[in-house]
Amino acid sequence: MIALEIYVSGNVQGVGFRYFTRRVAKELGIKGYVKNLSDGRVYIYAIGDSPTLDKFLSAVKSGPPLATVRGIEVKKAEIKDYDSFEVAY
Repeated sequence: MIALEIYVSGNVQGVGFRYFTRRVAKELGIKGYVKNLSDGRVYIYAIGDSPTLDKFLSAVKSGPPLATVRGIEVKKAEIKDYDSFEVAY
């Protein structure tokens, strides 16, 4: 298992991006959370195995229909204990 911090920029707030992310994460069995940042980006903390996280990142790069993803920054992170994947506020 590995953990990633993912920063997504573009038109990603107010377009259902967090709920799209949560749905994809739950379908793939990824743990962690997603939240909006004050600078207009979305932050995702995701835990899973490498192949599953690759699928997740592919979906995140596309986003939901109303979103426009312009950039994505991925960093390895420390693994924390999460039981599910949620939208944080």
